[in-house]
Amino acid sequence: MTDLLVILLIAPAASLVAAVLALAVKLDSPGPAFVAHRRLGKGGIPMNLWKLRTMVADAEQRKAELAHLNVLPWPDFKIPNDPRVTRVGRWLRKTSLDELPQLWNLVRGEITLVGPRPCSIPLTRYRLWQTERLEVTPGLVGVWQSNGRNHVDFDARCRMDITQSRRASPLSGITMTAKTVRAVLSSREDY
Repeated sequence: MTDLLVILLIAPAASLVAAVLALAVKLDSPGPAFVAHRRLGKGGIPMNLWKLRTMVADAEQRKAELAHLNVLPWPDFKIPNDPRVTRVGRWLRKTSLDELPQLWNLVRGEITLVGPRPCSIPLTRYRLWQTERLEVTPGLVGVWQSNGRNHVDFDARCRMDITQSRRASPLSGITMTAKTVRAVLSSREDY
């Protein structure tokens, strides 16, 4: 019910902002404005998570040649000052506005407002204890976003997500959302 209320309140403004940002993405570099990333949803079921494109169109093909720059343990992949990120994409990532299209995932019920962020790590890479994070619906806002953002490896994210989901309450959801907004507004562009 809370998800639906949020969508009804922000949909008109969010749609307008998304349209303007999509135009900026298209003008900045060739390729689609919106991209679907395969992520695991509740129960480990794959879903398409929508984002504004922040990288060059051939970013996935260039991943292998840049693997030596990865600063997080596999299967995570993060490169400081990633050369595949476009000019507009860098700003979108810093402000997290690249995730605005995920409101569509929220409308479809694939994600909720607060929960573990859906990730691209395949189920075959999960250890048994980590699968607990897949027992709840993933969220638009997750605990690790406000506690380390891009500096947290997969094991630490799983621990945070599991702890948060066990302690979930309306008050913790509001608190986490406020902390995430604060973290985004004060973020440095490290990755």
